[in-house]
Amino acid sequence: MPFDLDNICFSHGRRRVFSNLTLRLEKGRFYGLVGPNGCGKTTLMDLLCRQRTPAGGSIRLSGRALAEYGRKALARRVSLVPQDFRINFPFTAGEVVMMGRYPHLPRFSAPGDRDHAMVDDVMERTDTARFRHRLVTELSGGERQRVVFARALAQDAEVMLLDEATSNLDVNHSLALLNLAAEQVRRRGRTVLAVFQDINLAAAFCSHLIFMHHGAIAAQGPTDEVLDAEILQRVFAVRAKVYFEPYTASRQVVFKPTEEHHASVD
Repeated sequence: MPFDLDNICFSHGRRRVFSNLTLRLEKGRFYGLVGPNGCGKTTLMDLLCRQRTPAGGSIRLSGRALAEYGRKALARRVSLVPQDFRINFPFTAGEVVMMGRYPHLPRFSAPGDRDHAMVDDVMERTDTARFRHRLVTELSGGERQRVVFARALAQDAEVMLLDEATSNLDVNHSLALLNLAAEQVRRRGRTVLAVFQDINLAAAFCSHLIFMHHGAIAAQGPTDEVLDAEILQRVFAVRAKVYFEPYTASRQVVFKPTEEHHASVD
């Protein structure tokens, strides 16, 4: 399996985020990670790509301790699309996407024909080819996000981590990029773990959902089994109706404001 987390403990200063968190991610699945703000979703992503280190427990990637991977070896296995990508250097969009190929290049080697072909392909599929020569510092937030998504696809890793990767995108590009991620799962057996704020979007694309609450896994499993009104009430403290929508061929949710919500609006 791509990731195996056992008894993970982690704190931000004096605030405990995870206590004995255990999670297993299987190959060839599209996981949606959902939960209230501050429940630990981004911290979990940081731990999986080794931007943070757990205080206790173990994380294994393909059966090997995550800490044993060198930086380039880990980048060949795991790609990340963060929710807010900032870069202050005047690289072009094409150069940023090509950075996804660097983990696969021998030291001091220049990109070859295959690398250029892969970059050309992912830029076409992410609708970024038309501004490949523009400086990434001059792009809009949505355009920059698509460039970072293209870089992750060019990285060709077995696991793709998407941390609210479509938060800056319009609905057209959000659907297009999530379709590309789903294609990686369906056609190539990749694993995708994506943080979502939009539960309906998660339900439309993800085969499995992971609900987090107060730094723990509140529920996890196939979307059709775990997406129900009781879990939504327990995790988000909202009333909801869950139903099957034939148009998207997925379960969807409608929410009903409580009297307290009406009072706060008034």
